[in-house]
Amino acid sequence: MSSLLQVARLAGTLLPWATLAGCSVAQPVAELTAKAVVTQLPLSIEKSEARRYCRTHAAEVHGQLTESARTAALNQEVEDFQLMVEEALVYRAETVRLAESVKATMDAKQPIPGQVLIELNEGLAQHLALRKRLFQVAEAHECWLDANGPGADMTPDQRLKGIMLSLSAALTLYDNYLLAISLYQEDPRLRLVLNNKDAGYGIDYGELDRVSMSFASEETRNRVRQGITYYEAEIGKSQDLPGQDTHMLYLNQLISQSVSYSMTKGFSPLAYVGRKIGFYAPFTVESLLRLKSEGVNMGSMIFGNSIGLVETRRGKLDGRVEVREDLAGNLQAGDILIERTPFRLTDSFIPGYWGHAALWVGSEAELTALGIWNDPVMQPYQDVIRTGRRVIEALRSGVVLNSLDHFLNVDDVAVLRYGGLGPDERARVILQALRQMGKRYDFNFDVETRDRLGCAELIYHAYSEADWPTHKQLGRSVIVPDDIAARAVGDGPLLAVRLYIDGAQVTGDPRQVLERLIAQGQKQGWHSEFTE
Repeated sequence: MSSLLQVARLAGTLLPWATLAGCSVAQPVAELTAKAVVTQLPLSIEKSEARRYCRTHAAEVHGQLTESARTAALNQEVEDFQLMVEEALVYRAETVRLAESVKATMDAKQPIPGQVLIELNEGLAQHLALRKRLFQVAEAHECWLDANGPGADMTPDQRLKGIMLSLSAALTLYDNYLLAISLYQEDPRLRLVLNNKDAGYGIDYGELDRVSMSFASEETRNRVRQGITYYEAEIGKSQDLPGQDTHMLYLNQLISQSVSYSMTKGFSPLAYVGRKIGFYAPFTVESLLRLKSEGVNMGSMIFGNSIGLVETRRGKLDGRVEVREDLAGNLQAGDILIERTPFRLTDSFIPGYWGHAALWVGSEAELTALGIWNDPVMQPYQDVIRTGRRVIEALRSGVVLNSLDHFLNVDDVAVLRYGGLGPDERARVILQALRQMGKRYDFNFDVETRDRLGCAELIYHAYSEADWPTHKQLGRSVIVPDDIAARAVGDGPLLAVRLYIDGAQVTGDPRQVLERLIAQGQKQGWHSEFTE
């Protein structure tokens, strides 16, 4: 490694740590390393390495002789990238949960428990590993922006898809960055913990600060802006293109729902935050404290239930009192809810028509009648259920109880009831579902994983004696919401009690409608890992 590059990397390590720590002893080191970067590195050495990697990648991965082969290789990269995005969404949700727990401990003036410190280190190590992979995706197609780059040898659609893939990876990195930096905003103790060294996890001093400061390059910000400009110009020429290409549709959803991208849009509520911090500019704890003084908590604003995704619209059933009352009046404890939200990126990851499944726990009166209201498993959740949070579901933030109103921000919903269940069997289903509370999300949908659960896995384990269809994925047995719906067609044991499609109640035979929708989902599904 050249001495120049060593100096640059030393600066990347020491400068953010010294700056954010506010330690006077470190200030001369910060000034010295900053001066070295300014005087010796007017342009980024790392950027030239990235350009070489991009061109090498194009030759090795996209050097096929036929257009169809190049498209297939590009589509495979999108599918591999989709798994990284899902991992990022889970990481964000778990980080928010953990940060809230740590903050509560610190507010109580208590030491951070050892297990929580382990989770913090595991989370940071996961973030750094994911960050490296996302950087590779962003760099692999970034040079396609160049007029004389590899993109010039592609068709216009292929070049656009490659640039969208690079831009999507860069925006995912920025969104993860916003989450990481938002953890700084209130407690210096947390900053110190997150920047501490832990050789056991491969974490060096100042790692989280280095994540923040790595986005200081004006060259990098300019290239991302160029990617946005190219994307907006080209996607505008082909309004129907994403609808014809499911891979491009996914990338288009990811870009449009990115928090960082939303900050560039004048009509977005997040544009105010973008103007305050300077979009794609490095910002510090002080920037966040200024926002806080104005009543803006970026962490909760960006990474609440949205896990860092911007909803392009609300669901067609959202806020409709008549729908909520109709469903609430017909739901019974133990009923299964499946839904579809085509306007959300998170649905794009799920193969098939239906994107999510949940279970209706029931009211206090129902649970008392079933003889389980005072069961030890039920007792911790009695107050929550009394407030109306009676839908148990596995979200990216883990297995939680939510209200029916919260659940109905959807376009489609079906209420499925397992026929022939007696009271004892229904009671067992509900208690088994509640035993999953607090477990983390499983984006692998592996039914044999017990410490993590996907939404359909929650139903699989609650109705443990049912015969559910599963599929093989990379050697794992997986289940998705369409597999739940499939048991409500033909001679399956599930009965469709209520069905709303595209915001309207279905009055015909629900089994026929469900069968048609499942077949439709099979035609639209494209994730190759679910086709083994």
